[in-house]
This record gives sequence, C-alpha cells and structure tokens, in this order.
Amino acid sequence: MKITRYKRVQRYLSFYRNNFHFHPPYQILLDGTFCQAALKNKVNIAEQMPKYIGDQVKLLTTVCVVNETEKLSKALYGAMLIVKQFPVHKCGHEKNPIGASECLHSLVKRNSSDHYFLATQDADLTERVRRLAHVPLIYIKMNTIVMEKPQDLAKDMAEQSQEAALTVDDHQLQTLKSLKRRVLGEDAEEEEADKKKKKRKGPKGPNPLSCKKKGAASKAAHPSSSSSSSSSAAAGASNSKESRKKRKRANRIPNHIKRMFNKIESELTAKE
Repeated sequence: MKITRYKRVQRYLSFYRNNFHFHPPYQILLDGTFCQAALKNKVNIAEQMPKYIGDQVKLLTTVCVVNETEKLSKALYGAMLIVKQFPVHKCGHEKNPIGASECLHSLVKRNSSDHYFLATQDADLTERVRRLAHVPLIYIKMNTIVMEKPQDLAKDMAEQSQEAALTVDDHQLQTLKSLKRRVLGEDAEEEEADKKKKKRKGPKGPNPLSCKKKGAASKAAHPSSSSSSSSSAAAGASNSKESRKKRKRANRIPNHIKRMFNKIESELTAKE
C-alpha cells in the first residue's frame, strides 16, 4: 500500500476516534455486494482489510445477509461462500430475516454506540448511511479497498460536540465558584475588603513647579561671575588642546635609498 493511501486512512480513523469514540478492534459489517466485488477483483478481505486499516479488525456479517446470498446463490455463489466465512453478528432479525440493506441500515442506525464500519457496494444503502454521518463507509475500487472521506455533516456534528464539551452551564458555574471560594478562601478576603473604609481624600498641596528653589535665585543674582568663569574655562581648554598638538616631523630619506641614488649617479658620470 502506498504511503499516501496509508496516511489518508490514518487521518480518517483519527477523525472518527477523536470525535465519535471509535476504538480497535474495529467492527466492520460486510454485505454480499462487497464480497462479490472482492471476488471479482481478486481481493482477499481477511488478509488485506487489517493491512489497510492498520489495526485489529472484526469482520462481521448478519443472518439477513447470509439468507439473501443463499437466495441468490446461482448469481452470487462465490459471494455466498465468502460471506459464510465470517462470524454472524446478532441483528435482531434471526427469527424473521429481512433484506440485507434494511438489516444493515437498522443495525448501524440503532447501535451507534457499537461503532460499526460498513463495507458495501450498494449505492442506495451507501446514500442512506451517509445521512447518519457517524458510520465510516468502505468499498472496493480499482482492485483496492477504499475508505470514504468523512462527510461534511460528520464534521459539523464533531464541531457541535466540541463546542458543547467546552461550554459550562449555570449549575457547573456555581459549583466552580463555590469550590474556588472554599479552597482559596475568597469569602474572608471579600469580608475584610468590605470592612475597610475608603480613605477620605484631603486637600492637595501646592504645585511643586510653582515653588522656586533657593539655588535658582542665587544663580540669577550673579550672572556675570558665572559667565566669566565659563569663558576662562573655555580659554584654558583651548590652550590645553593647542599644547597637546603633536609636532610634525620632517620627512627623512632613509640612508640605503641615499646610497642607492649616489651609486646610480656615480655610474652615470663614469659612462659620460
């Protein structure tokens, strides 16, 4: 089986497990049409179904399905032999068997808590079971077993159940509040808070921005002294910067370069 098919099936199974409480071993109801398609496409149901699901399964049929295939034994002889290989599940029609499609539909509709899968090729039965939303459908297509994607109705039901699980009614809310008060002792804290009187606000003090500081008045009285001190400080800073300036050194020619030039001049004069 391809990895994509396996991942798709596991995604569908996780949806039914999380929202409709399906659990292994999964109970799969088989009818004569599915067994006939398996015979035609050479699909070994008992061997390939557990591999496709990836977990333990119970392959089941009913008395009504067996009775119907026996009546059609001439056309569905091979399907009848395949159906009789699987255990017969109680459907409530043992004394008075009915049609296979009616039996399976009533079984999956009545016993939703048993979490049945339905394996069928019957188009009418498939359409009726789709309306139930909580029943996974399995069929055979192109020599392979295929599980149908969950219907939109099933997704809506899952969302509603999740919302209902998250909501809290009035009784639960009151119970939570009483437990919180009992554990955390919020009643005592509320009583103490009620006993404490609110502090009465007194008259406000003067604006601190309107009050002048003592240092500000003295600075305003002697502006000349401050300016003279600042100018002297600036002059001293400029003198110190000038003194710190480095003296520029004269560019000196290295001795080996001088010797090289002298040698070249001597050679030139000798040639002349």
